[in-house]
Amino acid sequence: MSDLIEGYLGKSIEGKKSKMPARLDFIQSASGLFLGLFMWLHMLFVSTILVSEDFFNSVVHFLELKFVYDNPIMSYITSFLAACVLIVFIVHAGLAMRKFPINFRQYQLLRTHTKKMKHEDTTLWWVQAFTGFVMFFLGSAHLIFIITNADKISGDMSGERVINHFMWLFYIVLLICVELHGSIGLYRLCVKWGWFEGKNAKESRKKLKMAKWVISVFFSVLGVLSLAAFAKIGFENYQNQAQSALVKTYNGANYEYTI
Repeated sequence: MSDLIEGYLGKSIEGKKSKMPARLDFIQSASGLFLGLFMWLHMLFVSTILVSEDFFNSVVHFLELKFVYDNPIMSYITSFLAACVLIVFIVHAGLAMRKFPINFRQYQLLRTHTKKMKHEDTTLWWVQAFTGFVMFFLGSAHLIFIITNADKISGDMSGERVINHFMWLFYIVLLICVELHGSIGLYRLCVKWGWFEGKNAKESRKKLKMAKWVISVFFSVLGVLSLAAFAKIGFENYQNQAQSALVKTYNGANYEYTI
């Protein structure tokens, strides 16, 4: 009964306000922190393709523990980890939706507030909300693909997907949204919970904002270079396959002419 009353009034029988909003905020912050840090590690892992294709493949095998048991079944480790990340991703997205305007009137109020205040952090929230909306679809699709195709993660296969299936466009949009959303989210977490605040909160916020942009630019450039490396591998493989097919066709025609 007390839960029912609290659900209607937002207060317990004793008149105390519910702690649930604070708990949900904490879970949202914790899941966002996890996803942000995971994305940085993921970008560093993907960027190993810039060293060499063999190095990238060796890192994939290492993370799948194939040095312990070299069998394709070990790819299910990647599927399991991607599934865990997807669950955290969905929980975080669901909690974040609590802050979105749910009707046109709320949207008008928020837009008016943003224009009147002209506060940069409020504008950043808009960017974060928009990129989060896009990521909900693209990020979910990417994770589901990894879960169901963990055995197809290699330099060759990734390059083929980027070129032959025009996935470069998908990943460019996802990359931009991830880097903006993640860096803004981590910046807002630092401000919200007072991390790295120091003695001068105003000065520390400026430094945090500068760090946010530096991190965004760094990982965006790293992501574009990594995507270009995969595209190069895919294009070279495509050319080789086309050349091999042409040679086979020529040899076959030459054989028929000889006969």
